[in-house]
Amino acid sequence: GFRKERAALEHLRGHRNIVTLYGVFTNHYSAHGPSRCLLLELLDISVSELLLHSNNLGCSMWMIQHCARDVLEALAFLHHKGYVHADLKPRNILWSAEDECFKLIDFGLSFKEGNQDVKYIQTDGYRAPEAELQNCLAQAGLQSETECTSAVDLWSLGIVLLEMFSGMKLKHTVQSQEWKTNSSAIIDRIFASEGVVNSAIPAYHLRDLIKSMLHCDQGKRASAEKALCSPFFSIPFAPHIEDLVMLPTPVLRLLNILSDVSLQCEEEYEDIVDDIREECQKYGSVVSLLIPKENPGKGQVFVEYANAGDSKAAQKMLTGKIFDGKFVVATFYPLSAYKRGYLYQNLL
Repeated sequence: GFRKERAALEHLRGHRNIVTLYGVFTNHYSAHGPSRCLLLELLDISVSELLLHSNNLGCSMWMIQHCARDVLEALAFLHHKGYVHADLKPRNILWSAEDECFKLIDFGLSFKEGNQDVKYIQTDGYRAPEAELQNCLAQAGLQSETECTSAVDLWSLGIVLLEMFSGMKLKHTVQSQEWKTNSSAIIDRIFASEGVVNSAIPAYHLRDLIKSMLHCDQGKRASAEKALCSPFFSIPFAPHIEDLVMLPTPVLRLLNILSDVSLQCEEEYEDIVDDIREECQKYGSVVSLLIPKENPGKGQVFVEYANAGDSKAAQKMLTGKIFDGKFVVATFYPLSAYKRGYLYQNLL
């Protein structure tokens, strides 16, 4: 698996939604003798952990859209290069605080399309029907008629997005007879039960996108490129406060610090800005600091750090701190939105 993963990552180097391989080294101190290791970029929270934190309520539409777009961009690129990931699941999709996007990791089972050297691909619960069939035949020592293609990755992503929407693990659902008979009805049911929380039209677009990835017939399944054209991606969503706590970025947003009175008094405002800057610089190099006096964002403090490591340290230390008699609430904030001067209104 090591050589294969290394070769795949070297071929796929440079795409922002695929983990970066920095190099290779030998660990001479491992218990089983020298072992070859890949040196990869450090990433943050996985979709698997985000699902745990969602407490069975599912992820926000903003997060689902962000994840779907990032993973589809990665898949479109690697499928164009002739590769199949073959093990797409929540644990293999990680957030990058520095690049502010989701990235694909773990290319240990990946193969060049038409040149599959492993019979057992994909993880239980995210395995496409044609891979399931191939695995069964391989166990019986038989050859499968149909090759597994890049379509297996779209199936896995469809299941991941359905889990993110529903907040439930769907392993037993997708292995049930009912799913095999009429998966479309089950997807409709999941969306009908969740529809109360999510506004109707975006939810229907997401439902149709997921259905396009979950055709049992791999020939009818949408390609990554086609899926990216879904109307679901043209809807602007705003992140929820939970999203901004969970997904680190180099920008910190502090709430519950300034009152309207201190915003109106110029002298008091300047003093507070100096105090906040001084406090924030204890945790790393501050690139910029913004405190809007008007809505949107009135009285919120935006602190841009030189890197996400510093903003993560600051978030940890500042959360719950008392400033001017009030408890500080510290979340992250999308750097891209901050740089454009775009402040989301409906966050709380």
